[in-house]
Amino acid sequence: MAEPAFALVLHDVAEETWADYRPFVEAVDAMGGVPITWLVVPNFHRRNPLDQQADFRHLLDRRLQRGDELVLHGCYHADLEPAPTSARDWFMRRVYTHEGEFYDLDESAACERLERGIDLFRRHRWPLHGFVAPAWLMSQGTRRALADSGLLYTSDPGHLYLLPEFAPIVAPGLVWSARSAWRRGVSRLVSEHHLRRYRQAPLLRLGLHPVDMRHGFSRRYWLDVLVRLLSEGRRPVTKIDWLREQQSLGAVA
Repeated sequence: MAEPAFALVLHDVAEETWADYRPFVEAVDAMGGVPITWLVVPNFHRRNPLDQQADFRHLLDRRLQRGDELVLHGCYHADLEPAPTSARDWFMRRVYTHEGEFYDLDESAACERLERGIDLFRRHRWPLHGFVAPAWLMSQGTRRALADSGLLYTSDPGHLYLLPEFAPIVAPGLVWSARSAWRRGVSRLVSEHHLRRYRQAPLLRLGLHPVDMRHGFSRRYWLDVLVRLLSEGRRPVTKIDWLREQQSLGAVA
């Protein structure tokens, strides 16, 4: 079996979030040899269409040349559906997140959003293998649309799923809620617990968000974790490269 690995994953990638990520990415690049998986939003909150962002697209082109991976991350990363009508949906769409774009979509709407994103990648000649729903929330219609999409994988906080069967692969993820000081403190404790609990996991995923980068406490933590994982012998990989390794080893179909 291959050595344990980790994947550094940047969520909510768009031209307007690049200012948050840039110092962190520059620090990671200075370490050398750490590829990044970028979760790209085609039109972030319907105000950042990538088709109109030539400079940022060129930056993503260069990241691919470095060996990074680009993943489709929704279409708008915003919940634009009619207001929720049940208590559970109200909680999920108004308390847990306002960005669960694929939480309530039927199959037809999910297919249309997926195709918009897939077409963007196709036009700009970006290889595309994976899709991650905003906030990891997917309706049954979205699952059916993904099964017919031709993509290789999707994920939630604890797993990668091979498509079209949604075959699960355990891949624990670390993620922070960094909007307030107390949330950042709790997130650090939870992350340290997960690092101990999943010490033997074949793949750990570090799921970073732009808000993490706006606070020195969380930004320094993620850099420290990278250094620690590297010193412990974990290999940095993109998600698609790790999946290909597992397929070559016969660990997944």
